[in-house]
Amino acid sequence: MKVVTFGEIMLRLEPEGYFRFVQVDKMTSTFGGGEANVAVSLANYGLDAYYVTKLPKHEIGQAAINSLRRYGVNTSYIARGGDRVGIYYNERGASQRGSKCIYDRAHSSIAEAKPEDFNWPEIFKDCKWFHLTGITPALGGNLVQICIEACKAAKAAGATVSCDLNYRGKLWTREQAREAMTQICQYVDVCISNEEDAKDVFGIEAENTDITGGKLNKEGYKSVAKQLADKFGFQKVAITLRTSINANRNNWAALLYDGKDYCFSKEYEMYIVDRVGGGDSFGGGLIYALLNGKSTQDAVEFAVAASCLKHTIEGDYNMVSVDEVEKLAAGNGSGRIQR
Repeated sequence: MKVVTFGEIMLRLEPEGYFRFVQVDKMTSTFGGGEANVAVSLANYGLDAYYVTKLPKHEIGQAAINSLRRYGVNTSYIARGGDRVGIYYNERGASQRGSKCIYDRAHSSIAEAKPEDFNWPEIFKDCKWFHLTGITPALGGNLVQICIEACKAAKAAGATVSCDLNYRGKLWTREQAREAMTQICQYVDVCISNEEDAKDVFGIEAENTDITGGKLNKEGYKSVAKQLADKFGFQKVAITLRTSINANRNNWAALLYDGKDYCFSKEYEMYIVDRVGGGDSFGGGLIYALLNGKSTQDAVEFAVAASCLKHTIEGDYNMVSVDEVEKLAAGNGSGRIQR
């Protein structure tokens, strides 16, 4: 099955381990970005995953493409041009010190992309699913228009459209996000949000919840899911539920609403190796599960298990198999050596 994702892939630079930016004279480099991370997950699950973006013709742009090809992502629709690859610097948190992310992505190739860079009717030929996030239109330039055109073309091709709201306050204001995402969500079938995004973008929040204090009223998110579905006509709404005990220990679960039933996953207590890409791995797991006809309950269990495993893996990409995810979803979370 052909699946298309669209967004920005960035160069990720970070100190080794738990060193702070000001302590080091060298950093490790990898690549990642919301929709690219989803594409890698889907390729690892055996789907025909295509990733669309714009990257420079120079060696760093090629290195980004190579990182996707390594995991089986089809890069044939990536436009080439512009001058730079976006960068983000990541400093890992520990215990009560939170992680820190610094963006250097202004004037990247995708941020300066033009509508004519992408032949959407060709891209969506035989496509079953299209995924994007709220990060991409936040990059400015023509990207709100481009995202809307992509959604229209995907719907015309008969593809299901999913969107992770993914609000980033470092990229745009709540008002800008609400205006753009209100337009984009008119074309969305499956909406993915976390415990904060619905509030930040659309002013919809759960009652009796203290995110920073580590207390989530899970039942309150039933109302959030229903309000989102009623507002835009979404077929399904997924809300990830993270309880942060500290930077290394989180509890992780999710809710999936299908217009009739509210299905909560089991909750995992996680010791975190790398949190970046956790939400994207949930999105990848959910898309795979729904495309393969899993029930609402089984779909949310698969997506949460996939994301739980991603928190144990270095880098943005979730490098796990369907078998590993299904074993965890079925209850095998002991971490014992597999012989």
